Amino acid sequence: MKEKRIYLTGFMTSGKSTIGPILANVLGMEFFDLDKVIEEKEGNTIVEIFEKKGEAYFREIELSTLKVLSERECVVISLGGGTLTEKSNLDLLRSTGKIVYLKVSPNNLYKRLKNKIDRPLFRDLVLGERSEEDFLEKIQELLEKRRVYYEKADLIIDTDLQPLGKTVDKIAKRILVMFDEKN
Repeated sequence: MKEKRIYLTGFMTSGKSTIGPILANVLGMEFFDLDKVIEEKEGNTIVEIFEKKGEAYFREIELSTLKVLSERECVVISLGGGTLTEKSNLDLLRSTGKIVYLKVSPNNLYKRLKNKIDRPLFRDLVLGERSEEDFLEKIQELLEKRRVYYEKADLIIDTDLQPLGKTVDKIAKRILVMFDEKN
């Protein structure tokens, strides 16, 4: 049943992996972090998969893993930051559940990303000790490319100005209303 699956999307560090398990608990659902499932399946981190086998290989594994997870019921699934950019992924997600976009400003994304080396697309900027302007430019460039996909979500939640608990409560209430509208 379509409304028994919630997919959390958003830019890397938008809070998907933090909010996901809490939201799942509040709604009495299971939680899966897509990237963690892939890492366990592959025996490598996402960075290692990108480095050793490339993005095309990663996207194939991502889709096959999504297909398996999308067959489960009563789940909250945290997606990778670029998952929605693949049409096959987006089509699968839209046909099997509700997509929630956790929207974060570029400045807050910078604060969360500036020291992380586990993000393939930003690793070189961190290790190269690049400027805040370089980071913000890269964030804005990627956000602009992904915005069209993120905004296809069934629900958009701005997470910048509210505490974690309020964000979870807001999502849970809105999702429950969406579920009720379907019944």
